[in-house]
Amino acid sequence: MADTAAALKTYNDIPVLDWDLQDPQASSYVLFKDLREKTPLVKVPMGMGSMVMALRGRMVDQIVSPENTRQLETEMKMMQGIFDGPIFDFVAQVMLFANGEVHQRRRQPVARTFAFKLMEAMRPKADAVATEIINEHLGKGPFDFLKEFAAQLPARIIADILGIPRADLPVFMKWISDTAESIGFVDVERRAGIEQSLTDFNAYVDKLLADRRANPRGDFLSDYVAATAASGDMTEGEIRAQVVGLILAGSDTTRNSMCMTLFQLLQHPDQWAALVADPDNLKKKAAEEGLRYEPVVSGIPRVTTQDMEIEGFLIPPGAIVAVSILSVLRDPEIYADPETFNIHRTDQQRWHLAFGAGAHRCAGEALARVELEETLAAIARLAPNTRVVGQHPKLQPGAIRTVDQIQVEFA
Repeated sequence: MADTAAALKTYNDIPVLDWDLQDPQASSYVLFKDLREKTPLVKVPMGMGSMVMALRGRMVDQIVSPENTRQLETEMKMMQGIFDGPIFDFVAQVMLFANGEVHQRRRQPVARTFAFKLMEAMRPKADAVATEIINEHLGKGPFDFLKEFAAQLPARIIADILGIPRADLPVFMKWISDTAESIGFVDVERRAGIEQSLTDFNAYVDKLLADRRANPRGDFLSDYVAATAASGDMTEGEIRAQVVGLILAGSDTTRNSMCMTLFQLLQHPDQWAALVADPDNLKKKAAEEGLRYEPVVSGIPRVTTQDMEIEGFLIPPGAIVAVSILSVLRDPEIYADPETFNIHRTDQQRWHLAFGAGAHRCAGEALARVELEETLAAIARLAPNTRVVGQHPKLQPGAIRTVDQIQVEFA
């Protein structure tokens, strides 16, 4: 045992990659391919600390196992110098950044009322909303697909689920976009604006919750407030935070995935033609490959809870170790020809890493899948001659990657 321990490399032996996570190079697949071939782990300086990035798919289960690690709580915010205020409070109260009993207590009412079968029943709604927006633009020339379609569709659907008036959507969508920034690395210059949006968003959700308590409608939000009242073990801040978090899970990442998946399909005419010819049978495969080829969430950060050996390196307790989703979803040990976009591939994993892994897997996964699949199918049916106009879209780097722009013409 002593000889084995002595042979292990230490935390300090992990190669340091001195990069700016906001630099486009940080999201370069060429860079990840080069790194993955040389080392299983790299260390990235971050604010007042550093993070270890795991680059290979075979390490995922070990890293997300509750026997070895826990979910980050408020560490990432404190590393950014955020110790209080709306951003800190949201991260401290939402189930995404909780562990053990606290995580289960916060997640259970959501899982019970936002069930997979309920979301499957949303397919007709998603198809109807997609059709509605397509018809608004069909044959009318190029338009801003990001703002006028990809952002609109999930916002309209979540608004209908929550009973939010369509007239409130413009400001509601701004709150969603700003709040999404609070989860990742917060730009110092943007902090005040993000916190104001979070404050306004919280107040709006508080009103929705109060309305459902006074006037139950038999909808998701009414069931949710009834479930939390029955359990009686969540604070008002926690109850509100789960609703805000669920809105984000079903909105922000879906918007960006929708843009990049459609773009990749249109860049591969043979695959687009296949989807047009058989949208109902290929919509799931197209969505799965879009999520793999251009994932929006860049990593799954965890904190080690004990000494942990990863690929010959001994990681001490308390270290931040993140699975790089960008690297793992292009790992040739898992995917054949991983640098190629291919909706016909047969090696997709049962649990798609784009939605996370383990107990903290995205609670909005079912809704996000429904929205993405039904959108692609509707565009293929109604606008088979769709094309991208002008500059190609790019995903901006960050914890949640965002599309810069995309102009599309429905025809």
